[in-house]
Amino acid sequence: MSSLDIDDFTDLIERPDGGVRRDAEAHRERRVVPPGSLGRLDDLGEWLAAAQSAVPVRPIERPRVVLFAGDHGIAELGVSARPAGSAVELVREVLAGGRPVSVLARRLGVPVRVVDMALDCDPGELPEDVVRHRVRRGSGRIDIEDALSPEEAEAAFRAGMAVADEEADSGTDLVVLGDVSVGGTTAAGVLVAALCGTDASVVTGRGGLAIDDLAWMRKCAAIRDALRRARPVLGDQLRLLATVGGADLTAMTGFLLQAAVRKTPVVLDGVVTAACALVAQRVAFRSPDWWLAAHASGEPGQAKALDRMALEPLLSQGVTVGEGTGALLALPLVQSAAALAAELPERPAEPVKSA
Repeated sequence: MSSLDIDDFTDLIERPDGGVRRDAEAHRERRVVPPGSLGRLDDLGEWLAAAQSAVPVRPIERPRVVLFAGDHGIAELGVSARPAGSAVELVREVLAGGRPVSVLARRLGVPVRVVDMALDCDPGELPEDVVRHRVRRGSGRIDIEDALSPEEAEAAFRAGMAVADEEADSGTDLVVLGDVSVGGTTAAGVLVAALCGTDASVVTGRGGLAIDDLAWMRKCAAIRDALRRARPVLGDQLRLLATVGGADLTAMTGFLLQAAVRKTPVVLDGVVTAACALVAQRVAFRSPDWWLAAHASGEPGQAKALDRMALEPLLSQGVTVGEGTGALLALPLVQSAAALAAELPERPAEPVKSA
């Protein structure tokens, strides 16, 4: 019998320190710049202070990009502009430094970690540190079969938890979370539609590499078929992930929940991370307090999920490439907010007038 009870996260996850946040707000009122003049940067600084339980807030010194990778069987239906089973090519390009996230990470001095959960390739083709958490080779075709067996779903969820612990133990103070997948946005669309009670057409987007109208219709039909399989298991979030998620999405959900347990702030990228966050919210309602929505990707499923979690994107640059790119763009904004909150001096105290 499984020893994993994901309902435990409800009690394990606490909100960021409310008392510290109030102290940070009081500190803001005393600074040399007028209150409110820094806009959302003030809110970001106070959020970080509460997450760190520290006033003044500490600088973000050890951020890390974490990308969960996998192929999805649903891509066989032509729902993606990339060939089914080709996510490994993207992973190789990330590792070689040739993807947008690689360029930005190099410029910002942020290490990138790729975690293979279900790439459709021989594990020997990739470094050991990339493949050591792999659960299976490709996830099932969710319109007609489960993405994972119950045992695989538990293994993937535990792998995500393990990665969150590894990052927290190594001193990572903020995670930029993304995915590298082919077919992942289709699985994400199913999760969002199921959890928000909407039709497939409401959440079906064009993907990172935009698809044409015919592919969009195939994708919409695939989401609708998978949605029929998802609705009967909505009450069991791990079973939902096994049915219509996939190893990478299941691992991301476990990662998000365990990161919140470990009080590690996470910046969410696009629709895939948003869908996993939505599942995690259903598991533990306090967990979204540990996350930031980096950007609006234009994917309708992402917008729906973020709205449900009351998370407002920091940026809107039309970035659809995925792989954590949009989330990494938001990192300098978060670091700037921390610096301003910590380093701006307070106004001199007004002299006391004598009677």
